[in-house]
Amino acid sequence: MAVRPGLWPALLGIVLAAWLRGSGAQQSATVANPVPGANPDLLPHFLVEPGDVYIVKNKPVLLVCKATPATQIFFKCNGEWVRQVDHVIERSTDGSSGLPAMEVRINVSRQQVEKVFGLEEYWCQCVAWSSSGTTKSQKAYIRIAYLRKNFEQEPLAKEVSLEQGIVLPCRPPEGSPPAEVEWLRNEDPVDPTLDPNVYITREHSLVVRQARLADTANYTCVAKNIVARRRSASAAVIVYVNGGWSTWTEWSVCSASCGRGWQKRSRSCTNPAPLNGGAFCEGQNVQKTACATLCPVDGSWSPWSKWSACGLDCTHWRSRECSDPAPRNGGEECQGSDLDTRNCTSDLCVHTASGPEDVALYVGLIAVAVCLVLLLLVLVLVYCRKKEGLDSDVADSSILTSGFQPVSIKPSKADNPHLLTIQPDLSTTTTTYQGSLCPRQDGPSPKFQLTNGHLLSPLGGGRHTLHHGSPTSEAEDFVSRLSTQNYFRSLPRGTSNMAYGTFNFLGGRLMIPNTGISLLIPPDTIPRGKIYEVYLTLHKPEDVRLPLAGCQTLLSPIVSCGPPGVLLTRPVILTMDHCGEPSPDSWSLRLKKQSCEGSWEDVLHLGEEAPSHLYYCQLEASACFVFTEQLGRFALVGEALSVAAAKRLKLLLFAPLACTSLEYSIRAYCLHDTRDALKEVVQLEKQLGGQLIQEPRVLHFKDSYHNLRLSIHDMPSSLWKSKLLVSYQEIPFYHIWSGPQQYLHCTFTLERASPSTSDLACKVWVWQVEGDGQSFNINFNITKDTRFAELLALESEGGVPALVGPSAFKIPFLIRQKIISSLDPPCSRGADWRTLAQKLHLDSHLSFFASKPSPTAMMLNLWEARHFPNGNLSQLAAAVAGLGQPDAGLFTVSEAEC
Repeated sequence: MAVRPGLWPALLGIVLAAWLRGSGAQQSATVANPVPGANPDLLPHFLVEPGDVYIVKNKPVLLVCKATPATQIFFKCNGEWVRQVDHVIERSTDGSSGLPAMEVRINVSRQQVEKVFGLEEYWCQCVAWSSSGTTKSQKAYIRIAYLRKNFEQEPLAKEVSLEQGIVLPCRPPEGSPPAEVEWLRNEDPVDPTLDPNVYITREHSLVVRQARLADTANYTCVAKNIVARRRSASAAVIVYVNGGWSTWTEWSVCSASCGRGWQKRSRSCTNPAPLNGGAFCEGQNVQKTACATLCPVDGSWSPWSKWSACGLDCTHWRSRECSDPAPRNGGEECQGSDLDTRNCTSDLCVHTASGPEDVALYVGLIAVAVCLVLLLLVLVLVYCRKKEGLDSDVADSSILTSGFQPVSIKPSKADNPHLLTIQPDLSTTTTTYQGSLCPRQDGPSPKFQLTNGHLLSPLGGGRHTLHHGSPTSEAEDFVSRLSTQNYFRSLPRGTSNMAYGTFNFLGGRLMIPNTGISLLIPPDTIPRGKIYEVYLTLHKPEDVRLPLAGCQTLLSPIVSCGPPGVLLTRPVILTMDHCGEPSPDSWSLRLKKQSCEGSWEDVLHLGEEAPSHLYYCQLEASACFVFTEQLGRFALVGEALSVAAAKRLKLLLFAPLACTSLEYSIRAYCLHDTRDALKEVVQLEKQLGGQLIQEPRVLHFKDSYHNLRLSIHDMPSSLWKSKLLVSYQEIPFYHIWSGPQQYLHCTFTLERASPSTSDLACKVWVWQVEGDGQSFNINFNITKDTRFAELLALESEGGVPALVGPSAFKIPFLIRQKIISSLDPPCSRGADWRTLAQKLHLDSHLSFFASKPSPTAMMLNLWEARHFPNGNLSQLAAAVAGLGQPDAGLFTVSEAEC
């Protein structure tokens, strides 16, 4: 049937309407709608379908459809038909089938897409007709491409030591399509396939497994997509090398060729040499010592002897010896003859014939010769003995040994009325500690001497407590004496973070108030007859370079106790707080100790302790108790085994006590949840004149590489406004996890509408991205509200920082001895120290206690460390009494025994 040309538009409209009614639910896949009774092989099929495209800037995009056999093809975009005039149609014949083919193209502009922006995505679809039906193409989505200018997180400059890990975070700007990230090192691309020491994480962070000197460079994060290419600010990474000493050279020749002089040896800071700002070697590069060289002595003649009698030959003679002095040590011999002969008759001598008188003369001459020989032998012997005596005098002279004498540090105690006097052990002789403060490989060891004297005068029955009448002067004197030793040059020069005292076999305790740090010296730890001056010091992490590798983080304060090298007969217990959430599946915890050379060593891996080890650690929720028989510098370090590993952070909000201007600041602190970190912040805020404005909160900060964010909200806009230009402040993850500071803070600066505005109501949010968070609801009067001021009042911990003897322990000494003697021997009924360990919840440490000579003493020492000064002695008594010991009077002591 022929159709007139004028009827084609009407017929097409009817077909399109029918198609719309039957295909409203079709989606992106190619769909065919055959006409009933028609040949399905003649349905249109697409040779080219439109694909997803991006509009770059203002350039329109071209969509193309091609189908065969097809009589008509039209585009439909977001449910609406594209006008026919916007189609570019090209008809052809398919070369393979000989069927008619049609190709249609349309342009889509940015304006068309922006009309529906935000409502739904813009899409287009082709519809092809033939005499057998219709077919739809897949949907093509048209999106506007963009790339914002500002990076969400840029890499930060770092200084790391050689072989330490480096992580440079980068979060690219938001974009469509999402930006691809690459890294530049000094403008050269970083290719992880060529350098196995480098890799890029899924979060686009650049990780260097072990820093090398060649890794010192400027690193730039580059983000790019089809629209633009963005560069972050360059981060300068400096890999430094700390210097190390070379070996000592040989001693030089003595400076004086005769007599006393000096000789020296040297070493250089070249093994390795410090690079890129690394620390220079500590200690001296030159050593001097006294020396003495024997001076040469030239020989000199003794006075002439008397003239001999006139001989038959009319001559007499005299002699002298080269012995005044005799030549020695390479000196020159005497010049001239030792015998002088002259005529004794003024040359009027008359010779007579030989006879009996001549024989007598010859015999006399022979006798004289023999006497002279004997005299010469005697003189030689005298000379040799005198020479040996001179040599021995020089060898024993202090000139030769004065340069090698040990240096003694003798604290002046005679005029100090504040030192403790303790009851002496009269059965032993008091000796002086002569051990090395720090064993070294070079030179003689300095000695730390303590003399007896009034230190051993009896006290009577009073409390043995070390009181400091003038703590500042005594501490400064103590620190100045210790600072003469190389190992103690890094001790803090203040007294607020140091405790010290003098102890003997009775033991005692040192505490740094308000820090949770203490050192328990059990009885008989110091050998009887010895007296040690012991110190306990808290260091700031930024003052002591503690190298951390990989995912390691510092969980405790860095604490020194000493002097190192002293002889201890049983472990002392060092107590300090930690901020880790203990979980054996999330953490690998290690106790680190600094050697005398300054390097840090892992001395204990918690969970893998050997019972006979020199170190042991009892880890509790917020504190650790370290058993050690060697004093030194310690720190607890954790390495995250999973992203569930978390550190406890304490969150504090401070504000000024008085406000005289329109500006008002709120300081938000994030610090380790340890008492020493809290003490430092409180002391700082006291100096700044700040007050606490909300109760502290605890946040669990996980090892997820996500930063910490802080923001302020919900302020009445009519009374207050924030001067912060961004929606939140951010503290980088690595500043908290691996940084040297124990606390970090951000400041929110607010401005009130008028000086009369004094009521502040707002919310402060602190949260880790994709992690834990806390919210502070602030509502107070800035001029007179101080209700939170007493929450952080620093209280004294047990009085003075040093306790000596019985006053340092909760358990009386005689009762302690009774418990030990009763529970140490094994008991068939189980009433021994093992049962006590179960009652005190210490049964997980049985192997450690069993390795010690007195397991009960170890448990009681740990109880003392955990419960001083507020321990409940009655609970311990009930635990011991519940063991069923036949001696019911363990906790009773007679007045005579006291």
